[in-house]
Amino acid sequence: MSAAPLDQPPGAEELGRLLAQAKSRYSAAEAAALAKGAAAAPPAEDPSAWIRLIAANPSPELAAALTRLKESAAAAIAQGRAVSVAERLARLRADLGRRGLVGFVVPRADEHQGEYVPLRAERLAWISGFTGSAGLVIVLQDRAVIFVDGRYTVQVRAETDPALFEYRHLIEEPPTDWIAANLKPGDRLGYDPWLHTPDQVKALARGAEKAGASLIPCPDSPLDRVWGEQPPHPLAPVVPHDERHAGRASADKRREVGSAVAKAGADAAVLTQPDSIAWLLNIRGADVPHTPLPLSFAILEADGRAKLFIDPRKLAPETRAHLGNEVAIEAPDALGSALDALGGAGAKVLADPTSAAAWVFDRLAAAKAKIVPADDPVQLVKACKNSVEVDGARAAHRRDGASLTRFLAWIAKEAPKGGLDEMTAAEKLYQFRRTNELFQDLSFGSISAAGPNGALPHYRSTPATNRKIEPGTLYLIDSGGQYLDGTTDVTRTVAVGEPTAEMRDRFTRVLKGHIALALATFPAGTTGQQIDAIARLPLWQAGLDYDHGTGHGVGSFLSVHEGPQRISKAPNRIALRPGMIVSNEPGYYKPGAYGIRTENLVVVTRVAQPEGAERELLGFETLTLAPIDRTLIVADMLTAEERAWLDAYHARVRAELMPLVDAETAKWLAEVTKPI
Repeated sequence: MSAAPLDQPPGAEELGRLLAQAKSRYSAAEAAALAKGAAAAPPAEDPSAWIRLIAANPSPELAAALTRLKESAAAAIAQGRAVSVAERLARLRADLGRRGLVGFVVPRADEHQGEYVPLRAERLAWISGFTGSAGLVIVLQDRAVIFVDGRYTVQVRAETDPALFEYRHLIEEPPTDWIAANLKPGDRLGYDPWLHTPDQVKALARGAEKAGASLIPCPDSPLDRVWGEQPPHPLAPVVPHDERHAGRASADKRREVGSAVAKAGADAAVLTQPDSIAWLLNIRGADVPHTPLPLSFAILEADGRAKLFIDPRKLAPETRAHLGNEVAIEAPDALGSALDALGGAGAKVLADPTSAAAWVFDRLAAAKAKIVPADDPVQLVKACKNSVEVDGARAAHRRDGASLTRFLAWIAKEAPKGGLDEMTAAEKLYQFRRTNELFQDLSFGSISAAGPNGALPHYRSTPATNRKIEPGTLYLIDSGGQYLDGTTDVTRTVAVGEPTAEMRDRFTRVLKGHIALALATFPAGTTGQQIDAIARLPLWQAGLDYDHGTGHGVGSFLSVHEGPQRISKAPNRIALRPGMIVSNEPGYYKPGAYGIRTENLVVVTRVAQPEGAERELLGFETLTLAPIDRTLIVADMLTAEERAWLDAYHARVRAELMPLVDAETAKWLAEVTKPI
């Protein structure tokens, strides 16, 4: 029998033969379906990891055949994107007409309400072309409107057709108000209850009611129905997260969280956030970009037993063994019947109305379960890192800092020549990082921003926007890595050539705010909202500010943006606690000119109590290690205390990173970390 050409997927007969030789439990058709799911998952550092789900020891011929299958599936997914946005809108409007709906709401969300979503859930991008991480579209029969916040006002106009979409500001003119002003009495507006929380549904319903219209749930999404080329659910291997990195056994975590569920007056909790489930069960996956999440749902009982609703094809035998007898594995579509069973048993069920899909609440209500609305019981426990996780974060930041320092030394040498661009620089940093021990992935797509692109806080360089890093400008690089022992996120702004006096003034004010927050001590019980102003004060004194939060939580080999803690002007009732990791990232952005941000990750710690203290005091330990560009600092603007912090920080950076970098980088590092 002749083999399929190298550029063609294998036939069923050939694939079946190879699978039989490998003693795989999958048929050719099942392996082909699995390959489609693998093609819908993000690219992996180990591109063959999914093959081992099919055969533990595949022959080279089988591995090659499966690789061709996946490549063919990926090509089909890419080809499906060729349908024009105008045609996509027409398809959706036709389906809405058949349903008697005047329109449909399309958020940028998946069934887990996550920040990073798989290809299958890129519904907002499919219907509009907009690829930002936040936004919402409302499609009516005669018009469509897209809502984005201030981060994406430039990007949305570059990616969407103004002949097809009207542009609105998500905050200044929220969808609720637009619905109230633009729907007519008797109109029926559809939404997918899997893609909105109950709180979000209530807001949309208020707008519809003001217009005399009604909001109609569509569990069988009209958009999914007309997205004929919609990718399948992603299928990436789920692996155990070793206790030497997690610091605690899953059984111990399940018992603690189960006790919290009981204390809240519930018999069980529905967990819909994959990072909660990954932490609780000490597992990691690769279903979404840059965040090691296994997309799944779980029900945790008060006694610590759990049901995990996940595609069983993702679980290798060692993962099943790791989960043990107290974690039952069921298919994702069994979640509904499990919720029905809880209702039938008269159970009290905890669910989080701020993060769980409205569908979950609708199903529980229909089953007559007693719903206990409360925060996800895992999030706060997960946010307070144990000592093993904190030590892991320190180690990860040392290795990561060495890579970033090698990159900064390379930028200092190459950028003044004028030949570098944003995408080349980002790729170089990735190559430096990926040589690190325990490296798994980037923690997000690097923000590599030259000149005026730096003024866009969430900028992403593309071939269309890729800019040269030119002398006389500022270059901002915001990036991070996923390591088995920790997650990093760091921003540095560097001058290419001679900076202007204004650049140096703004940079120094941002640095002063950064140092003020790094040095802050505060009583236990303080929230991030209460200390946010500390970082803004030097900018405020000059009539300046920035429009993003000062700090977000960060996970332990999990989400780079983690709740429930944050440092922001926005209200937040969660107090900062020891073990929480947050970013310290004030900034300044001059539209059309440049952007500045200095970001380190810090961990909340207990500090020495002064004599007579009446409350326990907390502070921050800086984790990130990388030099700060001294050429941008106006030394006379720094106080003695600020100078001392900067010199001590640079001395620490020098001492900890020197042994980890090459001789040329070490020489550069010694020079750029001299006392100010």
